[in-house]
Amino acid sequence: MKIVSSGAEDLAEAAEALRRGALVAFPTETVYGLGADAFNPDALARVFEVKGRPRFDPLIIHIAALEDLSRIADTGRLDSAGRRRFDALASRFWPGPLTLILPRKPLVPDLATSGLPTAALRFPAHPAARRLIELSTGAVAAPSANLFGRLSPTRAEHVREQLGESIDYIIDGGPAWVGLESTVLDLSAGPPRILRPGGVSREDIEALIGPVEMGGADARPASPGMLKGHYAPRTPLTLHGAAEMAALPCSAGEGYLFFSGGSRDAWLKRRGGAGAWALSESGSAAEAAARLFAALHEMDAQGFTRIHAEAAPETGLGPAINDRLGRAQFRGAG
Repeated sequence: MKIVSSGAEDLAEAAEALRRGALVAFPTETVYGLGADAFNPDALARVFEVKGRPRFDPLIIHIAALEDLSRIADTGRLDSAGRRRFDALASRFWPGPLTLILPRKPLVPDLATSGLPTAALRFPAHPAARRLIELSTGAVAAPSANLFGRLSPTRAEHVREQLGESIDYIIDGGPAWVGLESTVLDLSAGPPRILRPGGVSREDIEALIGPVEMGGADARPASPGMLKGHYAPRTPLTLHGAAEMAALPCSAGEGYLFFSGGSRDAWLKRRGGAGAWALSESGSAAEAAARLFAALHEMDAQGFTRIHAEAAPETGLGPAINDRLGRAQFRGAG
């Protein structure tokens, strides 16, 4: 495994390795991704092997230019309303933290889509990610660069700690500035549905295209991040509402993760003790989202017997934060 910078020469070297079938972890604005050539079945199989990821869990294919979309997606199979929604969303949110589920082209390997008739596509905003994709094959399949079900990486060191020598390159582009995975929106058929909340809020999407549905009842995931036990630290985690969190006693050996600095400070004043973190000193959901995985990585290293986490307000990026904490809780409960 080789750790390189996001400079021009290092990106060119990593892109050439991608073309040869290597696995390259790279920064995006959301989290670090584990990239493979989207049209190389052998490289895709290695992604699943390295992560310990079940093959029924599809990958997101990243592009660096809208011109590359036609190699992967068949937008001609969308109805007129779906096409209008796609055009509006792509114009407003691409490049950015939005993944769209679209009808796929037959040449896309089944491993990338888990055999589904759709593909998950994203146009990332991070300049290093876009340059890497552009210099390689123009289409890079990339789940988060972590072990399956574990905390997503928002820094290069998080990737190294989890995947280490099992991959070929890590591009160190500094911390991710969104810090949560992309929102996944299904446009493939019927009413638009958010399958995974993330870096683009439901409110912002609905302001552009009108009402969207939430979630899906399919037993087989149509996008990454839909399994119940996901995004989890090694330490068991319990998610609490704000009032319940405020009433918790301070127990030795346990950690407490508050949404805001105000709620943390009020709790410490009443309970004393230590081991309390805040995702955002000011109570900003955007700041809390950006710090979520980094804070959980830090708390996971403390040796706590349990982490107690306060739910975020259910507005803006709050639902995405709570989605990740809820899935982490499910795994911890198991």
